[in-house]
Amino acid sequence: MSSSPSVSDTYIATDRTVPTRIRKHASYDCELVHSILDAGYLCHLGFVRDGAPVVLPTLYARVGERLYAHGSTGSRPLRDAGQDAGLAVCLTVTHMDGIVLARSAVHHAINYRCVIVHGVARQVTEPTERAAALAALIEHIVPGRAADSCPADARELAATAVIALDLREVSAKVRAGGPNDDPEDLALPHWAGVLPVVRTYGQPAPADDLDPAITVPGYLSAR
Repeated sequence: MSSSPSVSDTYIATDRTVPTRIRKHASYDCELVHSILDAGYLCHLGFVRDGAPVVLPTLYARVGERLYAHGSTGSRPLRDAGQDAGLAVCLTVTHMDGIVLARSAVHHAINYRCVIVHGVARQVTEPTERAAALAALIEHIVPGRAADSCPADARELAATAVIALDLREVSAKVRAGGPNDDPEDLALPHWAGVLPVVRTYGQPAPADDLDPAITVPGYLSAR
């Protein structure tokens, strides 16, 4: 189902994956890329429609060296991915880890981890791969949920499209650490440092029509 990573467990840098500035933040390490992708489930999918750029948020899951995303069969990008040529896309995943507050306004920044994937997305039509991809999407978002939910029936599957994007032309970018104030600004009387940003989950809220006998499953209460 998945392709192999590049030689030496790194992706090969290309003109599209080498940043034009602050190249020290870029990495092509497979393990780093995988860790960033696995830590999230919301991506932004960019493509060109009628000569203009379009970016859509969608859910994704990684299975080996392949990403899967899903949507309605009526979605134009998902339909275009079903054409023989596929759909040229740029997919991004970003985690914001902190707001960097410098003494000088111009040196304010954010700490982040992101992955950028260029490639051609194709629509998944083979039944076994399609079913595995849909299960992976649910399991990636909430581990344990795939086995604790009713699988899609034939009608629901007919209304759902799945696209696949191989991890071939990939890069990661990471910024960490404190502010980079100029030496002449270090004596300024302004607080400087990092305001951490973390993702948290609230208390699960049951559906209004849920049977009171059904308790919160352990995979949710443990989050």
